[in-house]
Amino acid sequence: MTTTPFSPKLIKGGLVLVAPDTAQVQRVIALQYNAESLKRELKAQEAGGEAGADRAEPTRFKGPAVETISFEADLDATDQLEFPDQNAATVAYGLAPQIALLESLSQPTSAQLNKVNNQANSGTLEIAPMLAPLLLLVWGASRVIPVKLTSFSVTEEAFDPALNPIHAKASFSLRVLTVDDLGYASKGGALFMTYLQNREQLAGKAQPVSLSTLGVTGI
Repeated sequence: MTTTPFSPKLIKGGLVLVAPDTAQVQRVIALQYNAESLKRELKAQEAGGEAGADRAEPTRFKGPAVETISFEADLDATDQLEFPDQNAATVAYGLAPQIALLESLSQPTSAQLNKVNNQANSGTLEIAPMLAPLLLLVWGASRVIPVKLTSFSVTEEAFDPALNPIHAKASFSLRVLTVDDLGYASKGGALFMTYLQNREQLAGKAQPVSLSTLGVTGI
């Protein structure tokens, strides 16, 4: 299938790994196919939302809403297998490398685990938690969101003769990291504030309506 020079460029959604100490991009993961749906859930953090809280302050916010994002992504090796000379890794391993890369987002590396074990064996009294890269969900230029991967699952649905997966469906559940989590001075905190400001600008573009639309003349 050919495209014309006037065809819109397809922008892919994906994930970006950023070094937590230098803020340098470590890895870019583009989804093979954009998800057909993106579920977002926001839960407000209200001062009056807890049991026993002061009833005189029911509308005070404690901080940014707790936002979760979930979606599914399809992975398919069929197209690559049609051109084996150009896709040797896919012929040898199917989708296993792509799946392994996505799995790596949910756990420390073997090098980190070995380092912790060596520190424990050497008698280190206080072992610092293993630091993970900052994970960003990129869903278009106006949605570059710092997130934490809370769950990942993959269903391998078809296999080649060597039992390498050649079709799979990956499910992601993410929690947006805010300035409450990251602080204002960090790269992630700055990205969250930009994301929040972009949402506020979009809200300002919504068409206003009058009270008469709701059947009332005043409040």
